[in-house]
Amino acid sequence: MGAWDLLLTGLVILFGLCGVLLPGVPGSWLVWAAIMWWALKDPRPVAWGVLVGATVVLFLSQVVRWNLPPRRLRAGGVDGRVLAYAGAGSLLGFVLVPLLGAVPGFVAGIYTCERIRLGRHGEAVTATRTAMRSGGWSVLTELFTCLLITAAWLGAVIWG
Repeated sequence: MGAWDLLLTGLVILFGLCGVLLPGVPGSWLVWAAIMWWALKDPRPVAWGVLVGATVVLFLSQVVRWNLPPRRLRAGGVDGRVLAYAGAGSLLGFVLVPLLGAVPGFVAGIYTCERIRLGRHGEAVTATRTAMRSGGWSVLTELFTCLLITAAWLGAVIWG
């Protein structure tokens, strides 16, 4: 597979990761479609293994998300800025503490945004709890799944 194909795949995956944070954009499906296109263009066993793993992980993620309360982000006072901070915190946590750092990074991103907006620790903690209850767990589940798939793809491209 050529460098341009890998770059295009990476851009679609990145767009999918951003799409997880945007309402109405099927971010996880974009990530899966990019992995499928990569596996079809580069038919090696490792590519097919990543595709099968991505499919299973996305299915399990959907099952978990169906059991969580529905997203009501606007009702909980969560806007695009909060989701941007949460996504940046999750990505930073994922890189600094591989895999497990995405969860505390997501929550820390929401807290940081609310602390800047409200100015006090207690109010920021309350706003963070409200954001997580109003759909933050659903967004975190989908984002964490897409980050796992992205890490598997990067590992397969670099070391596979």
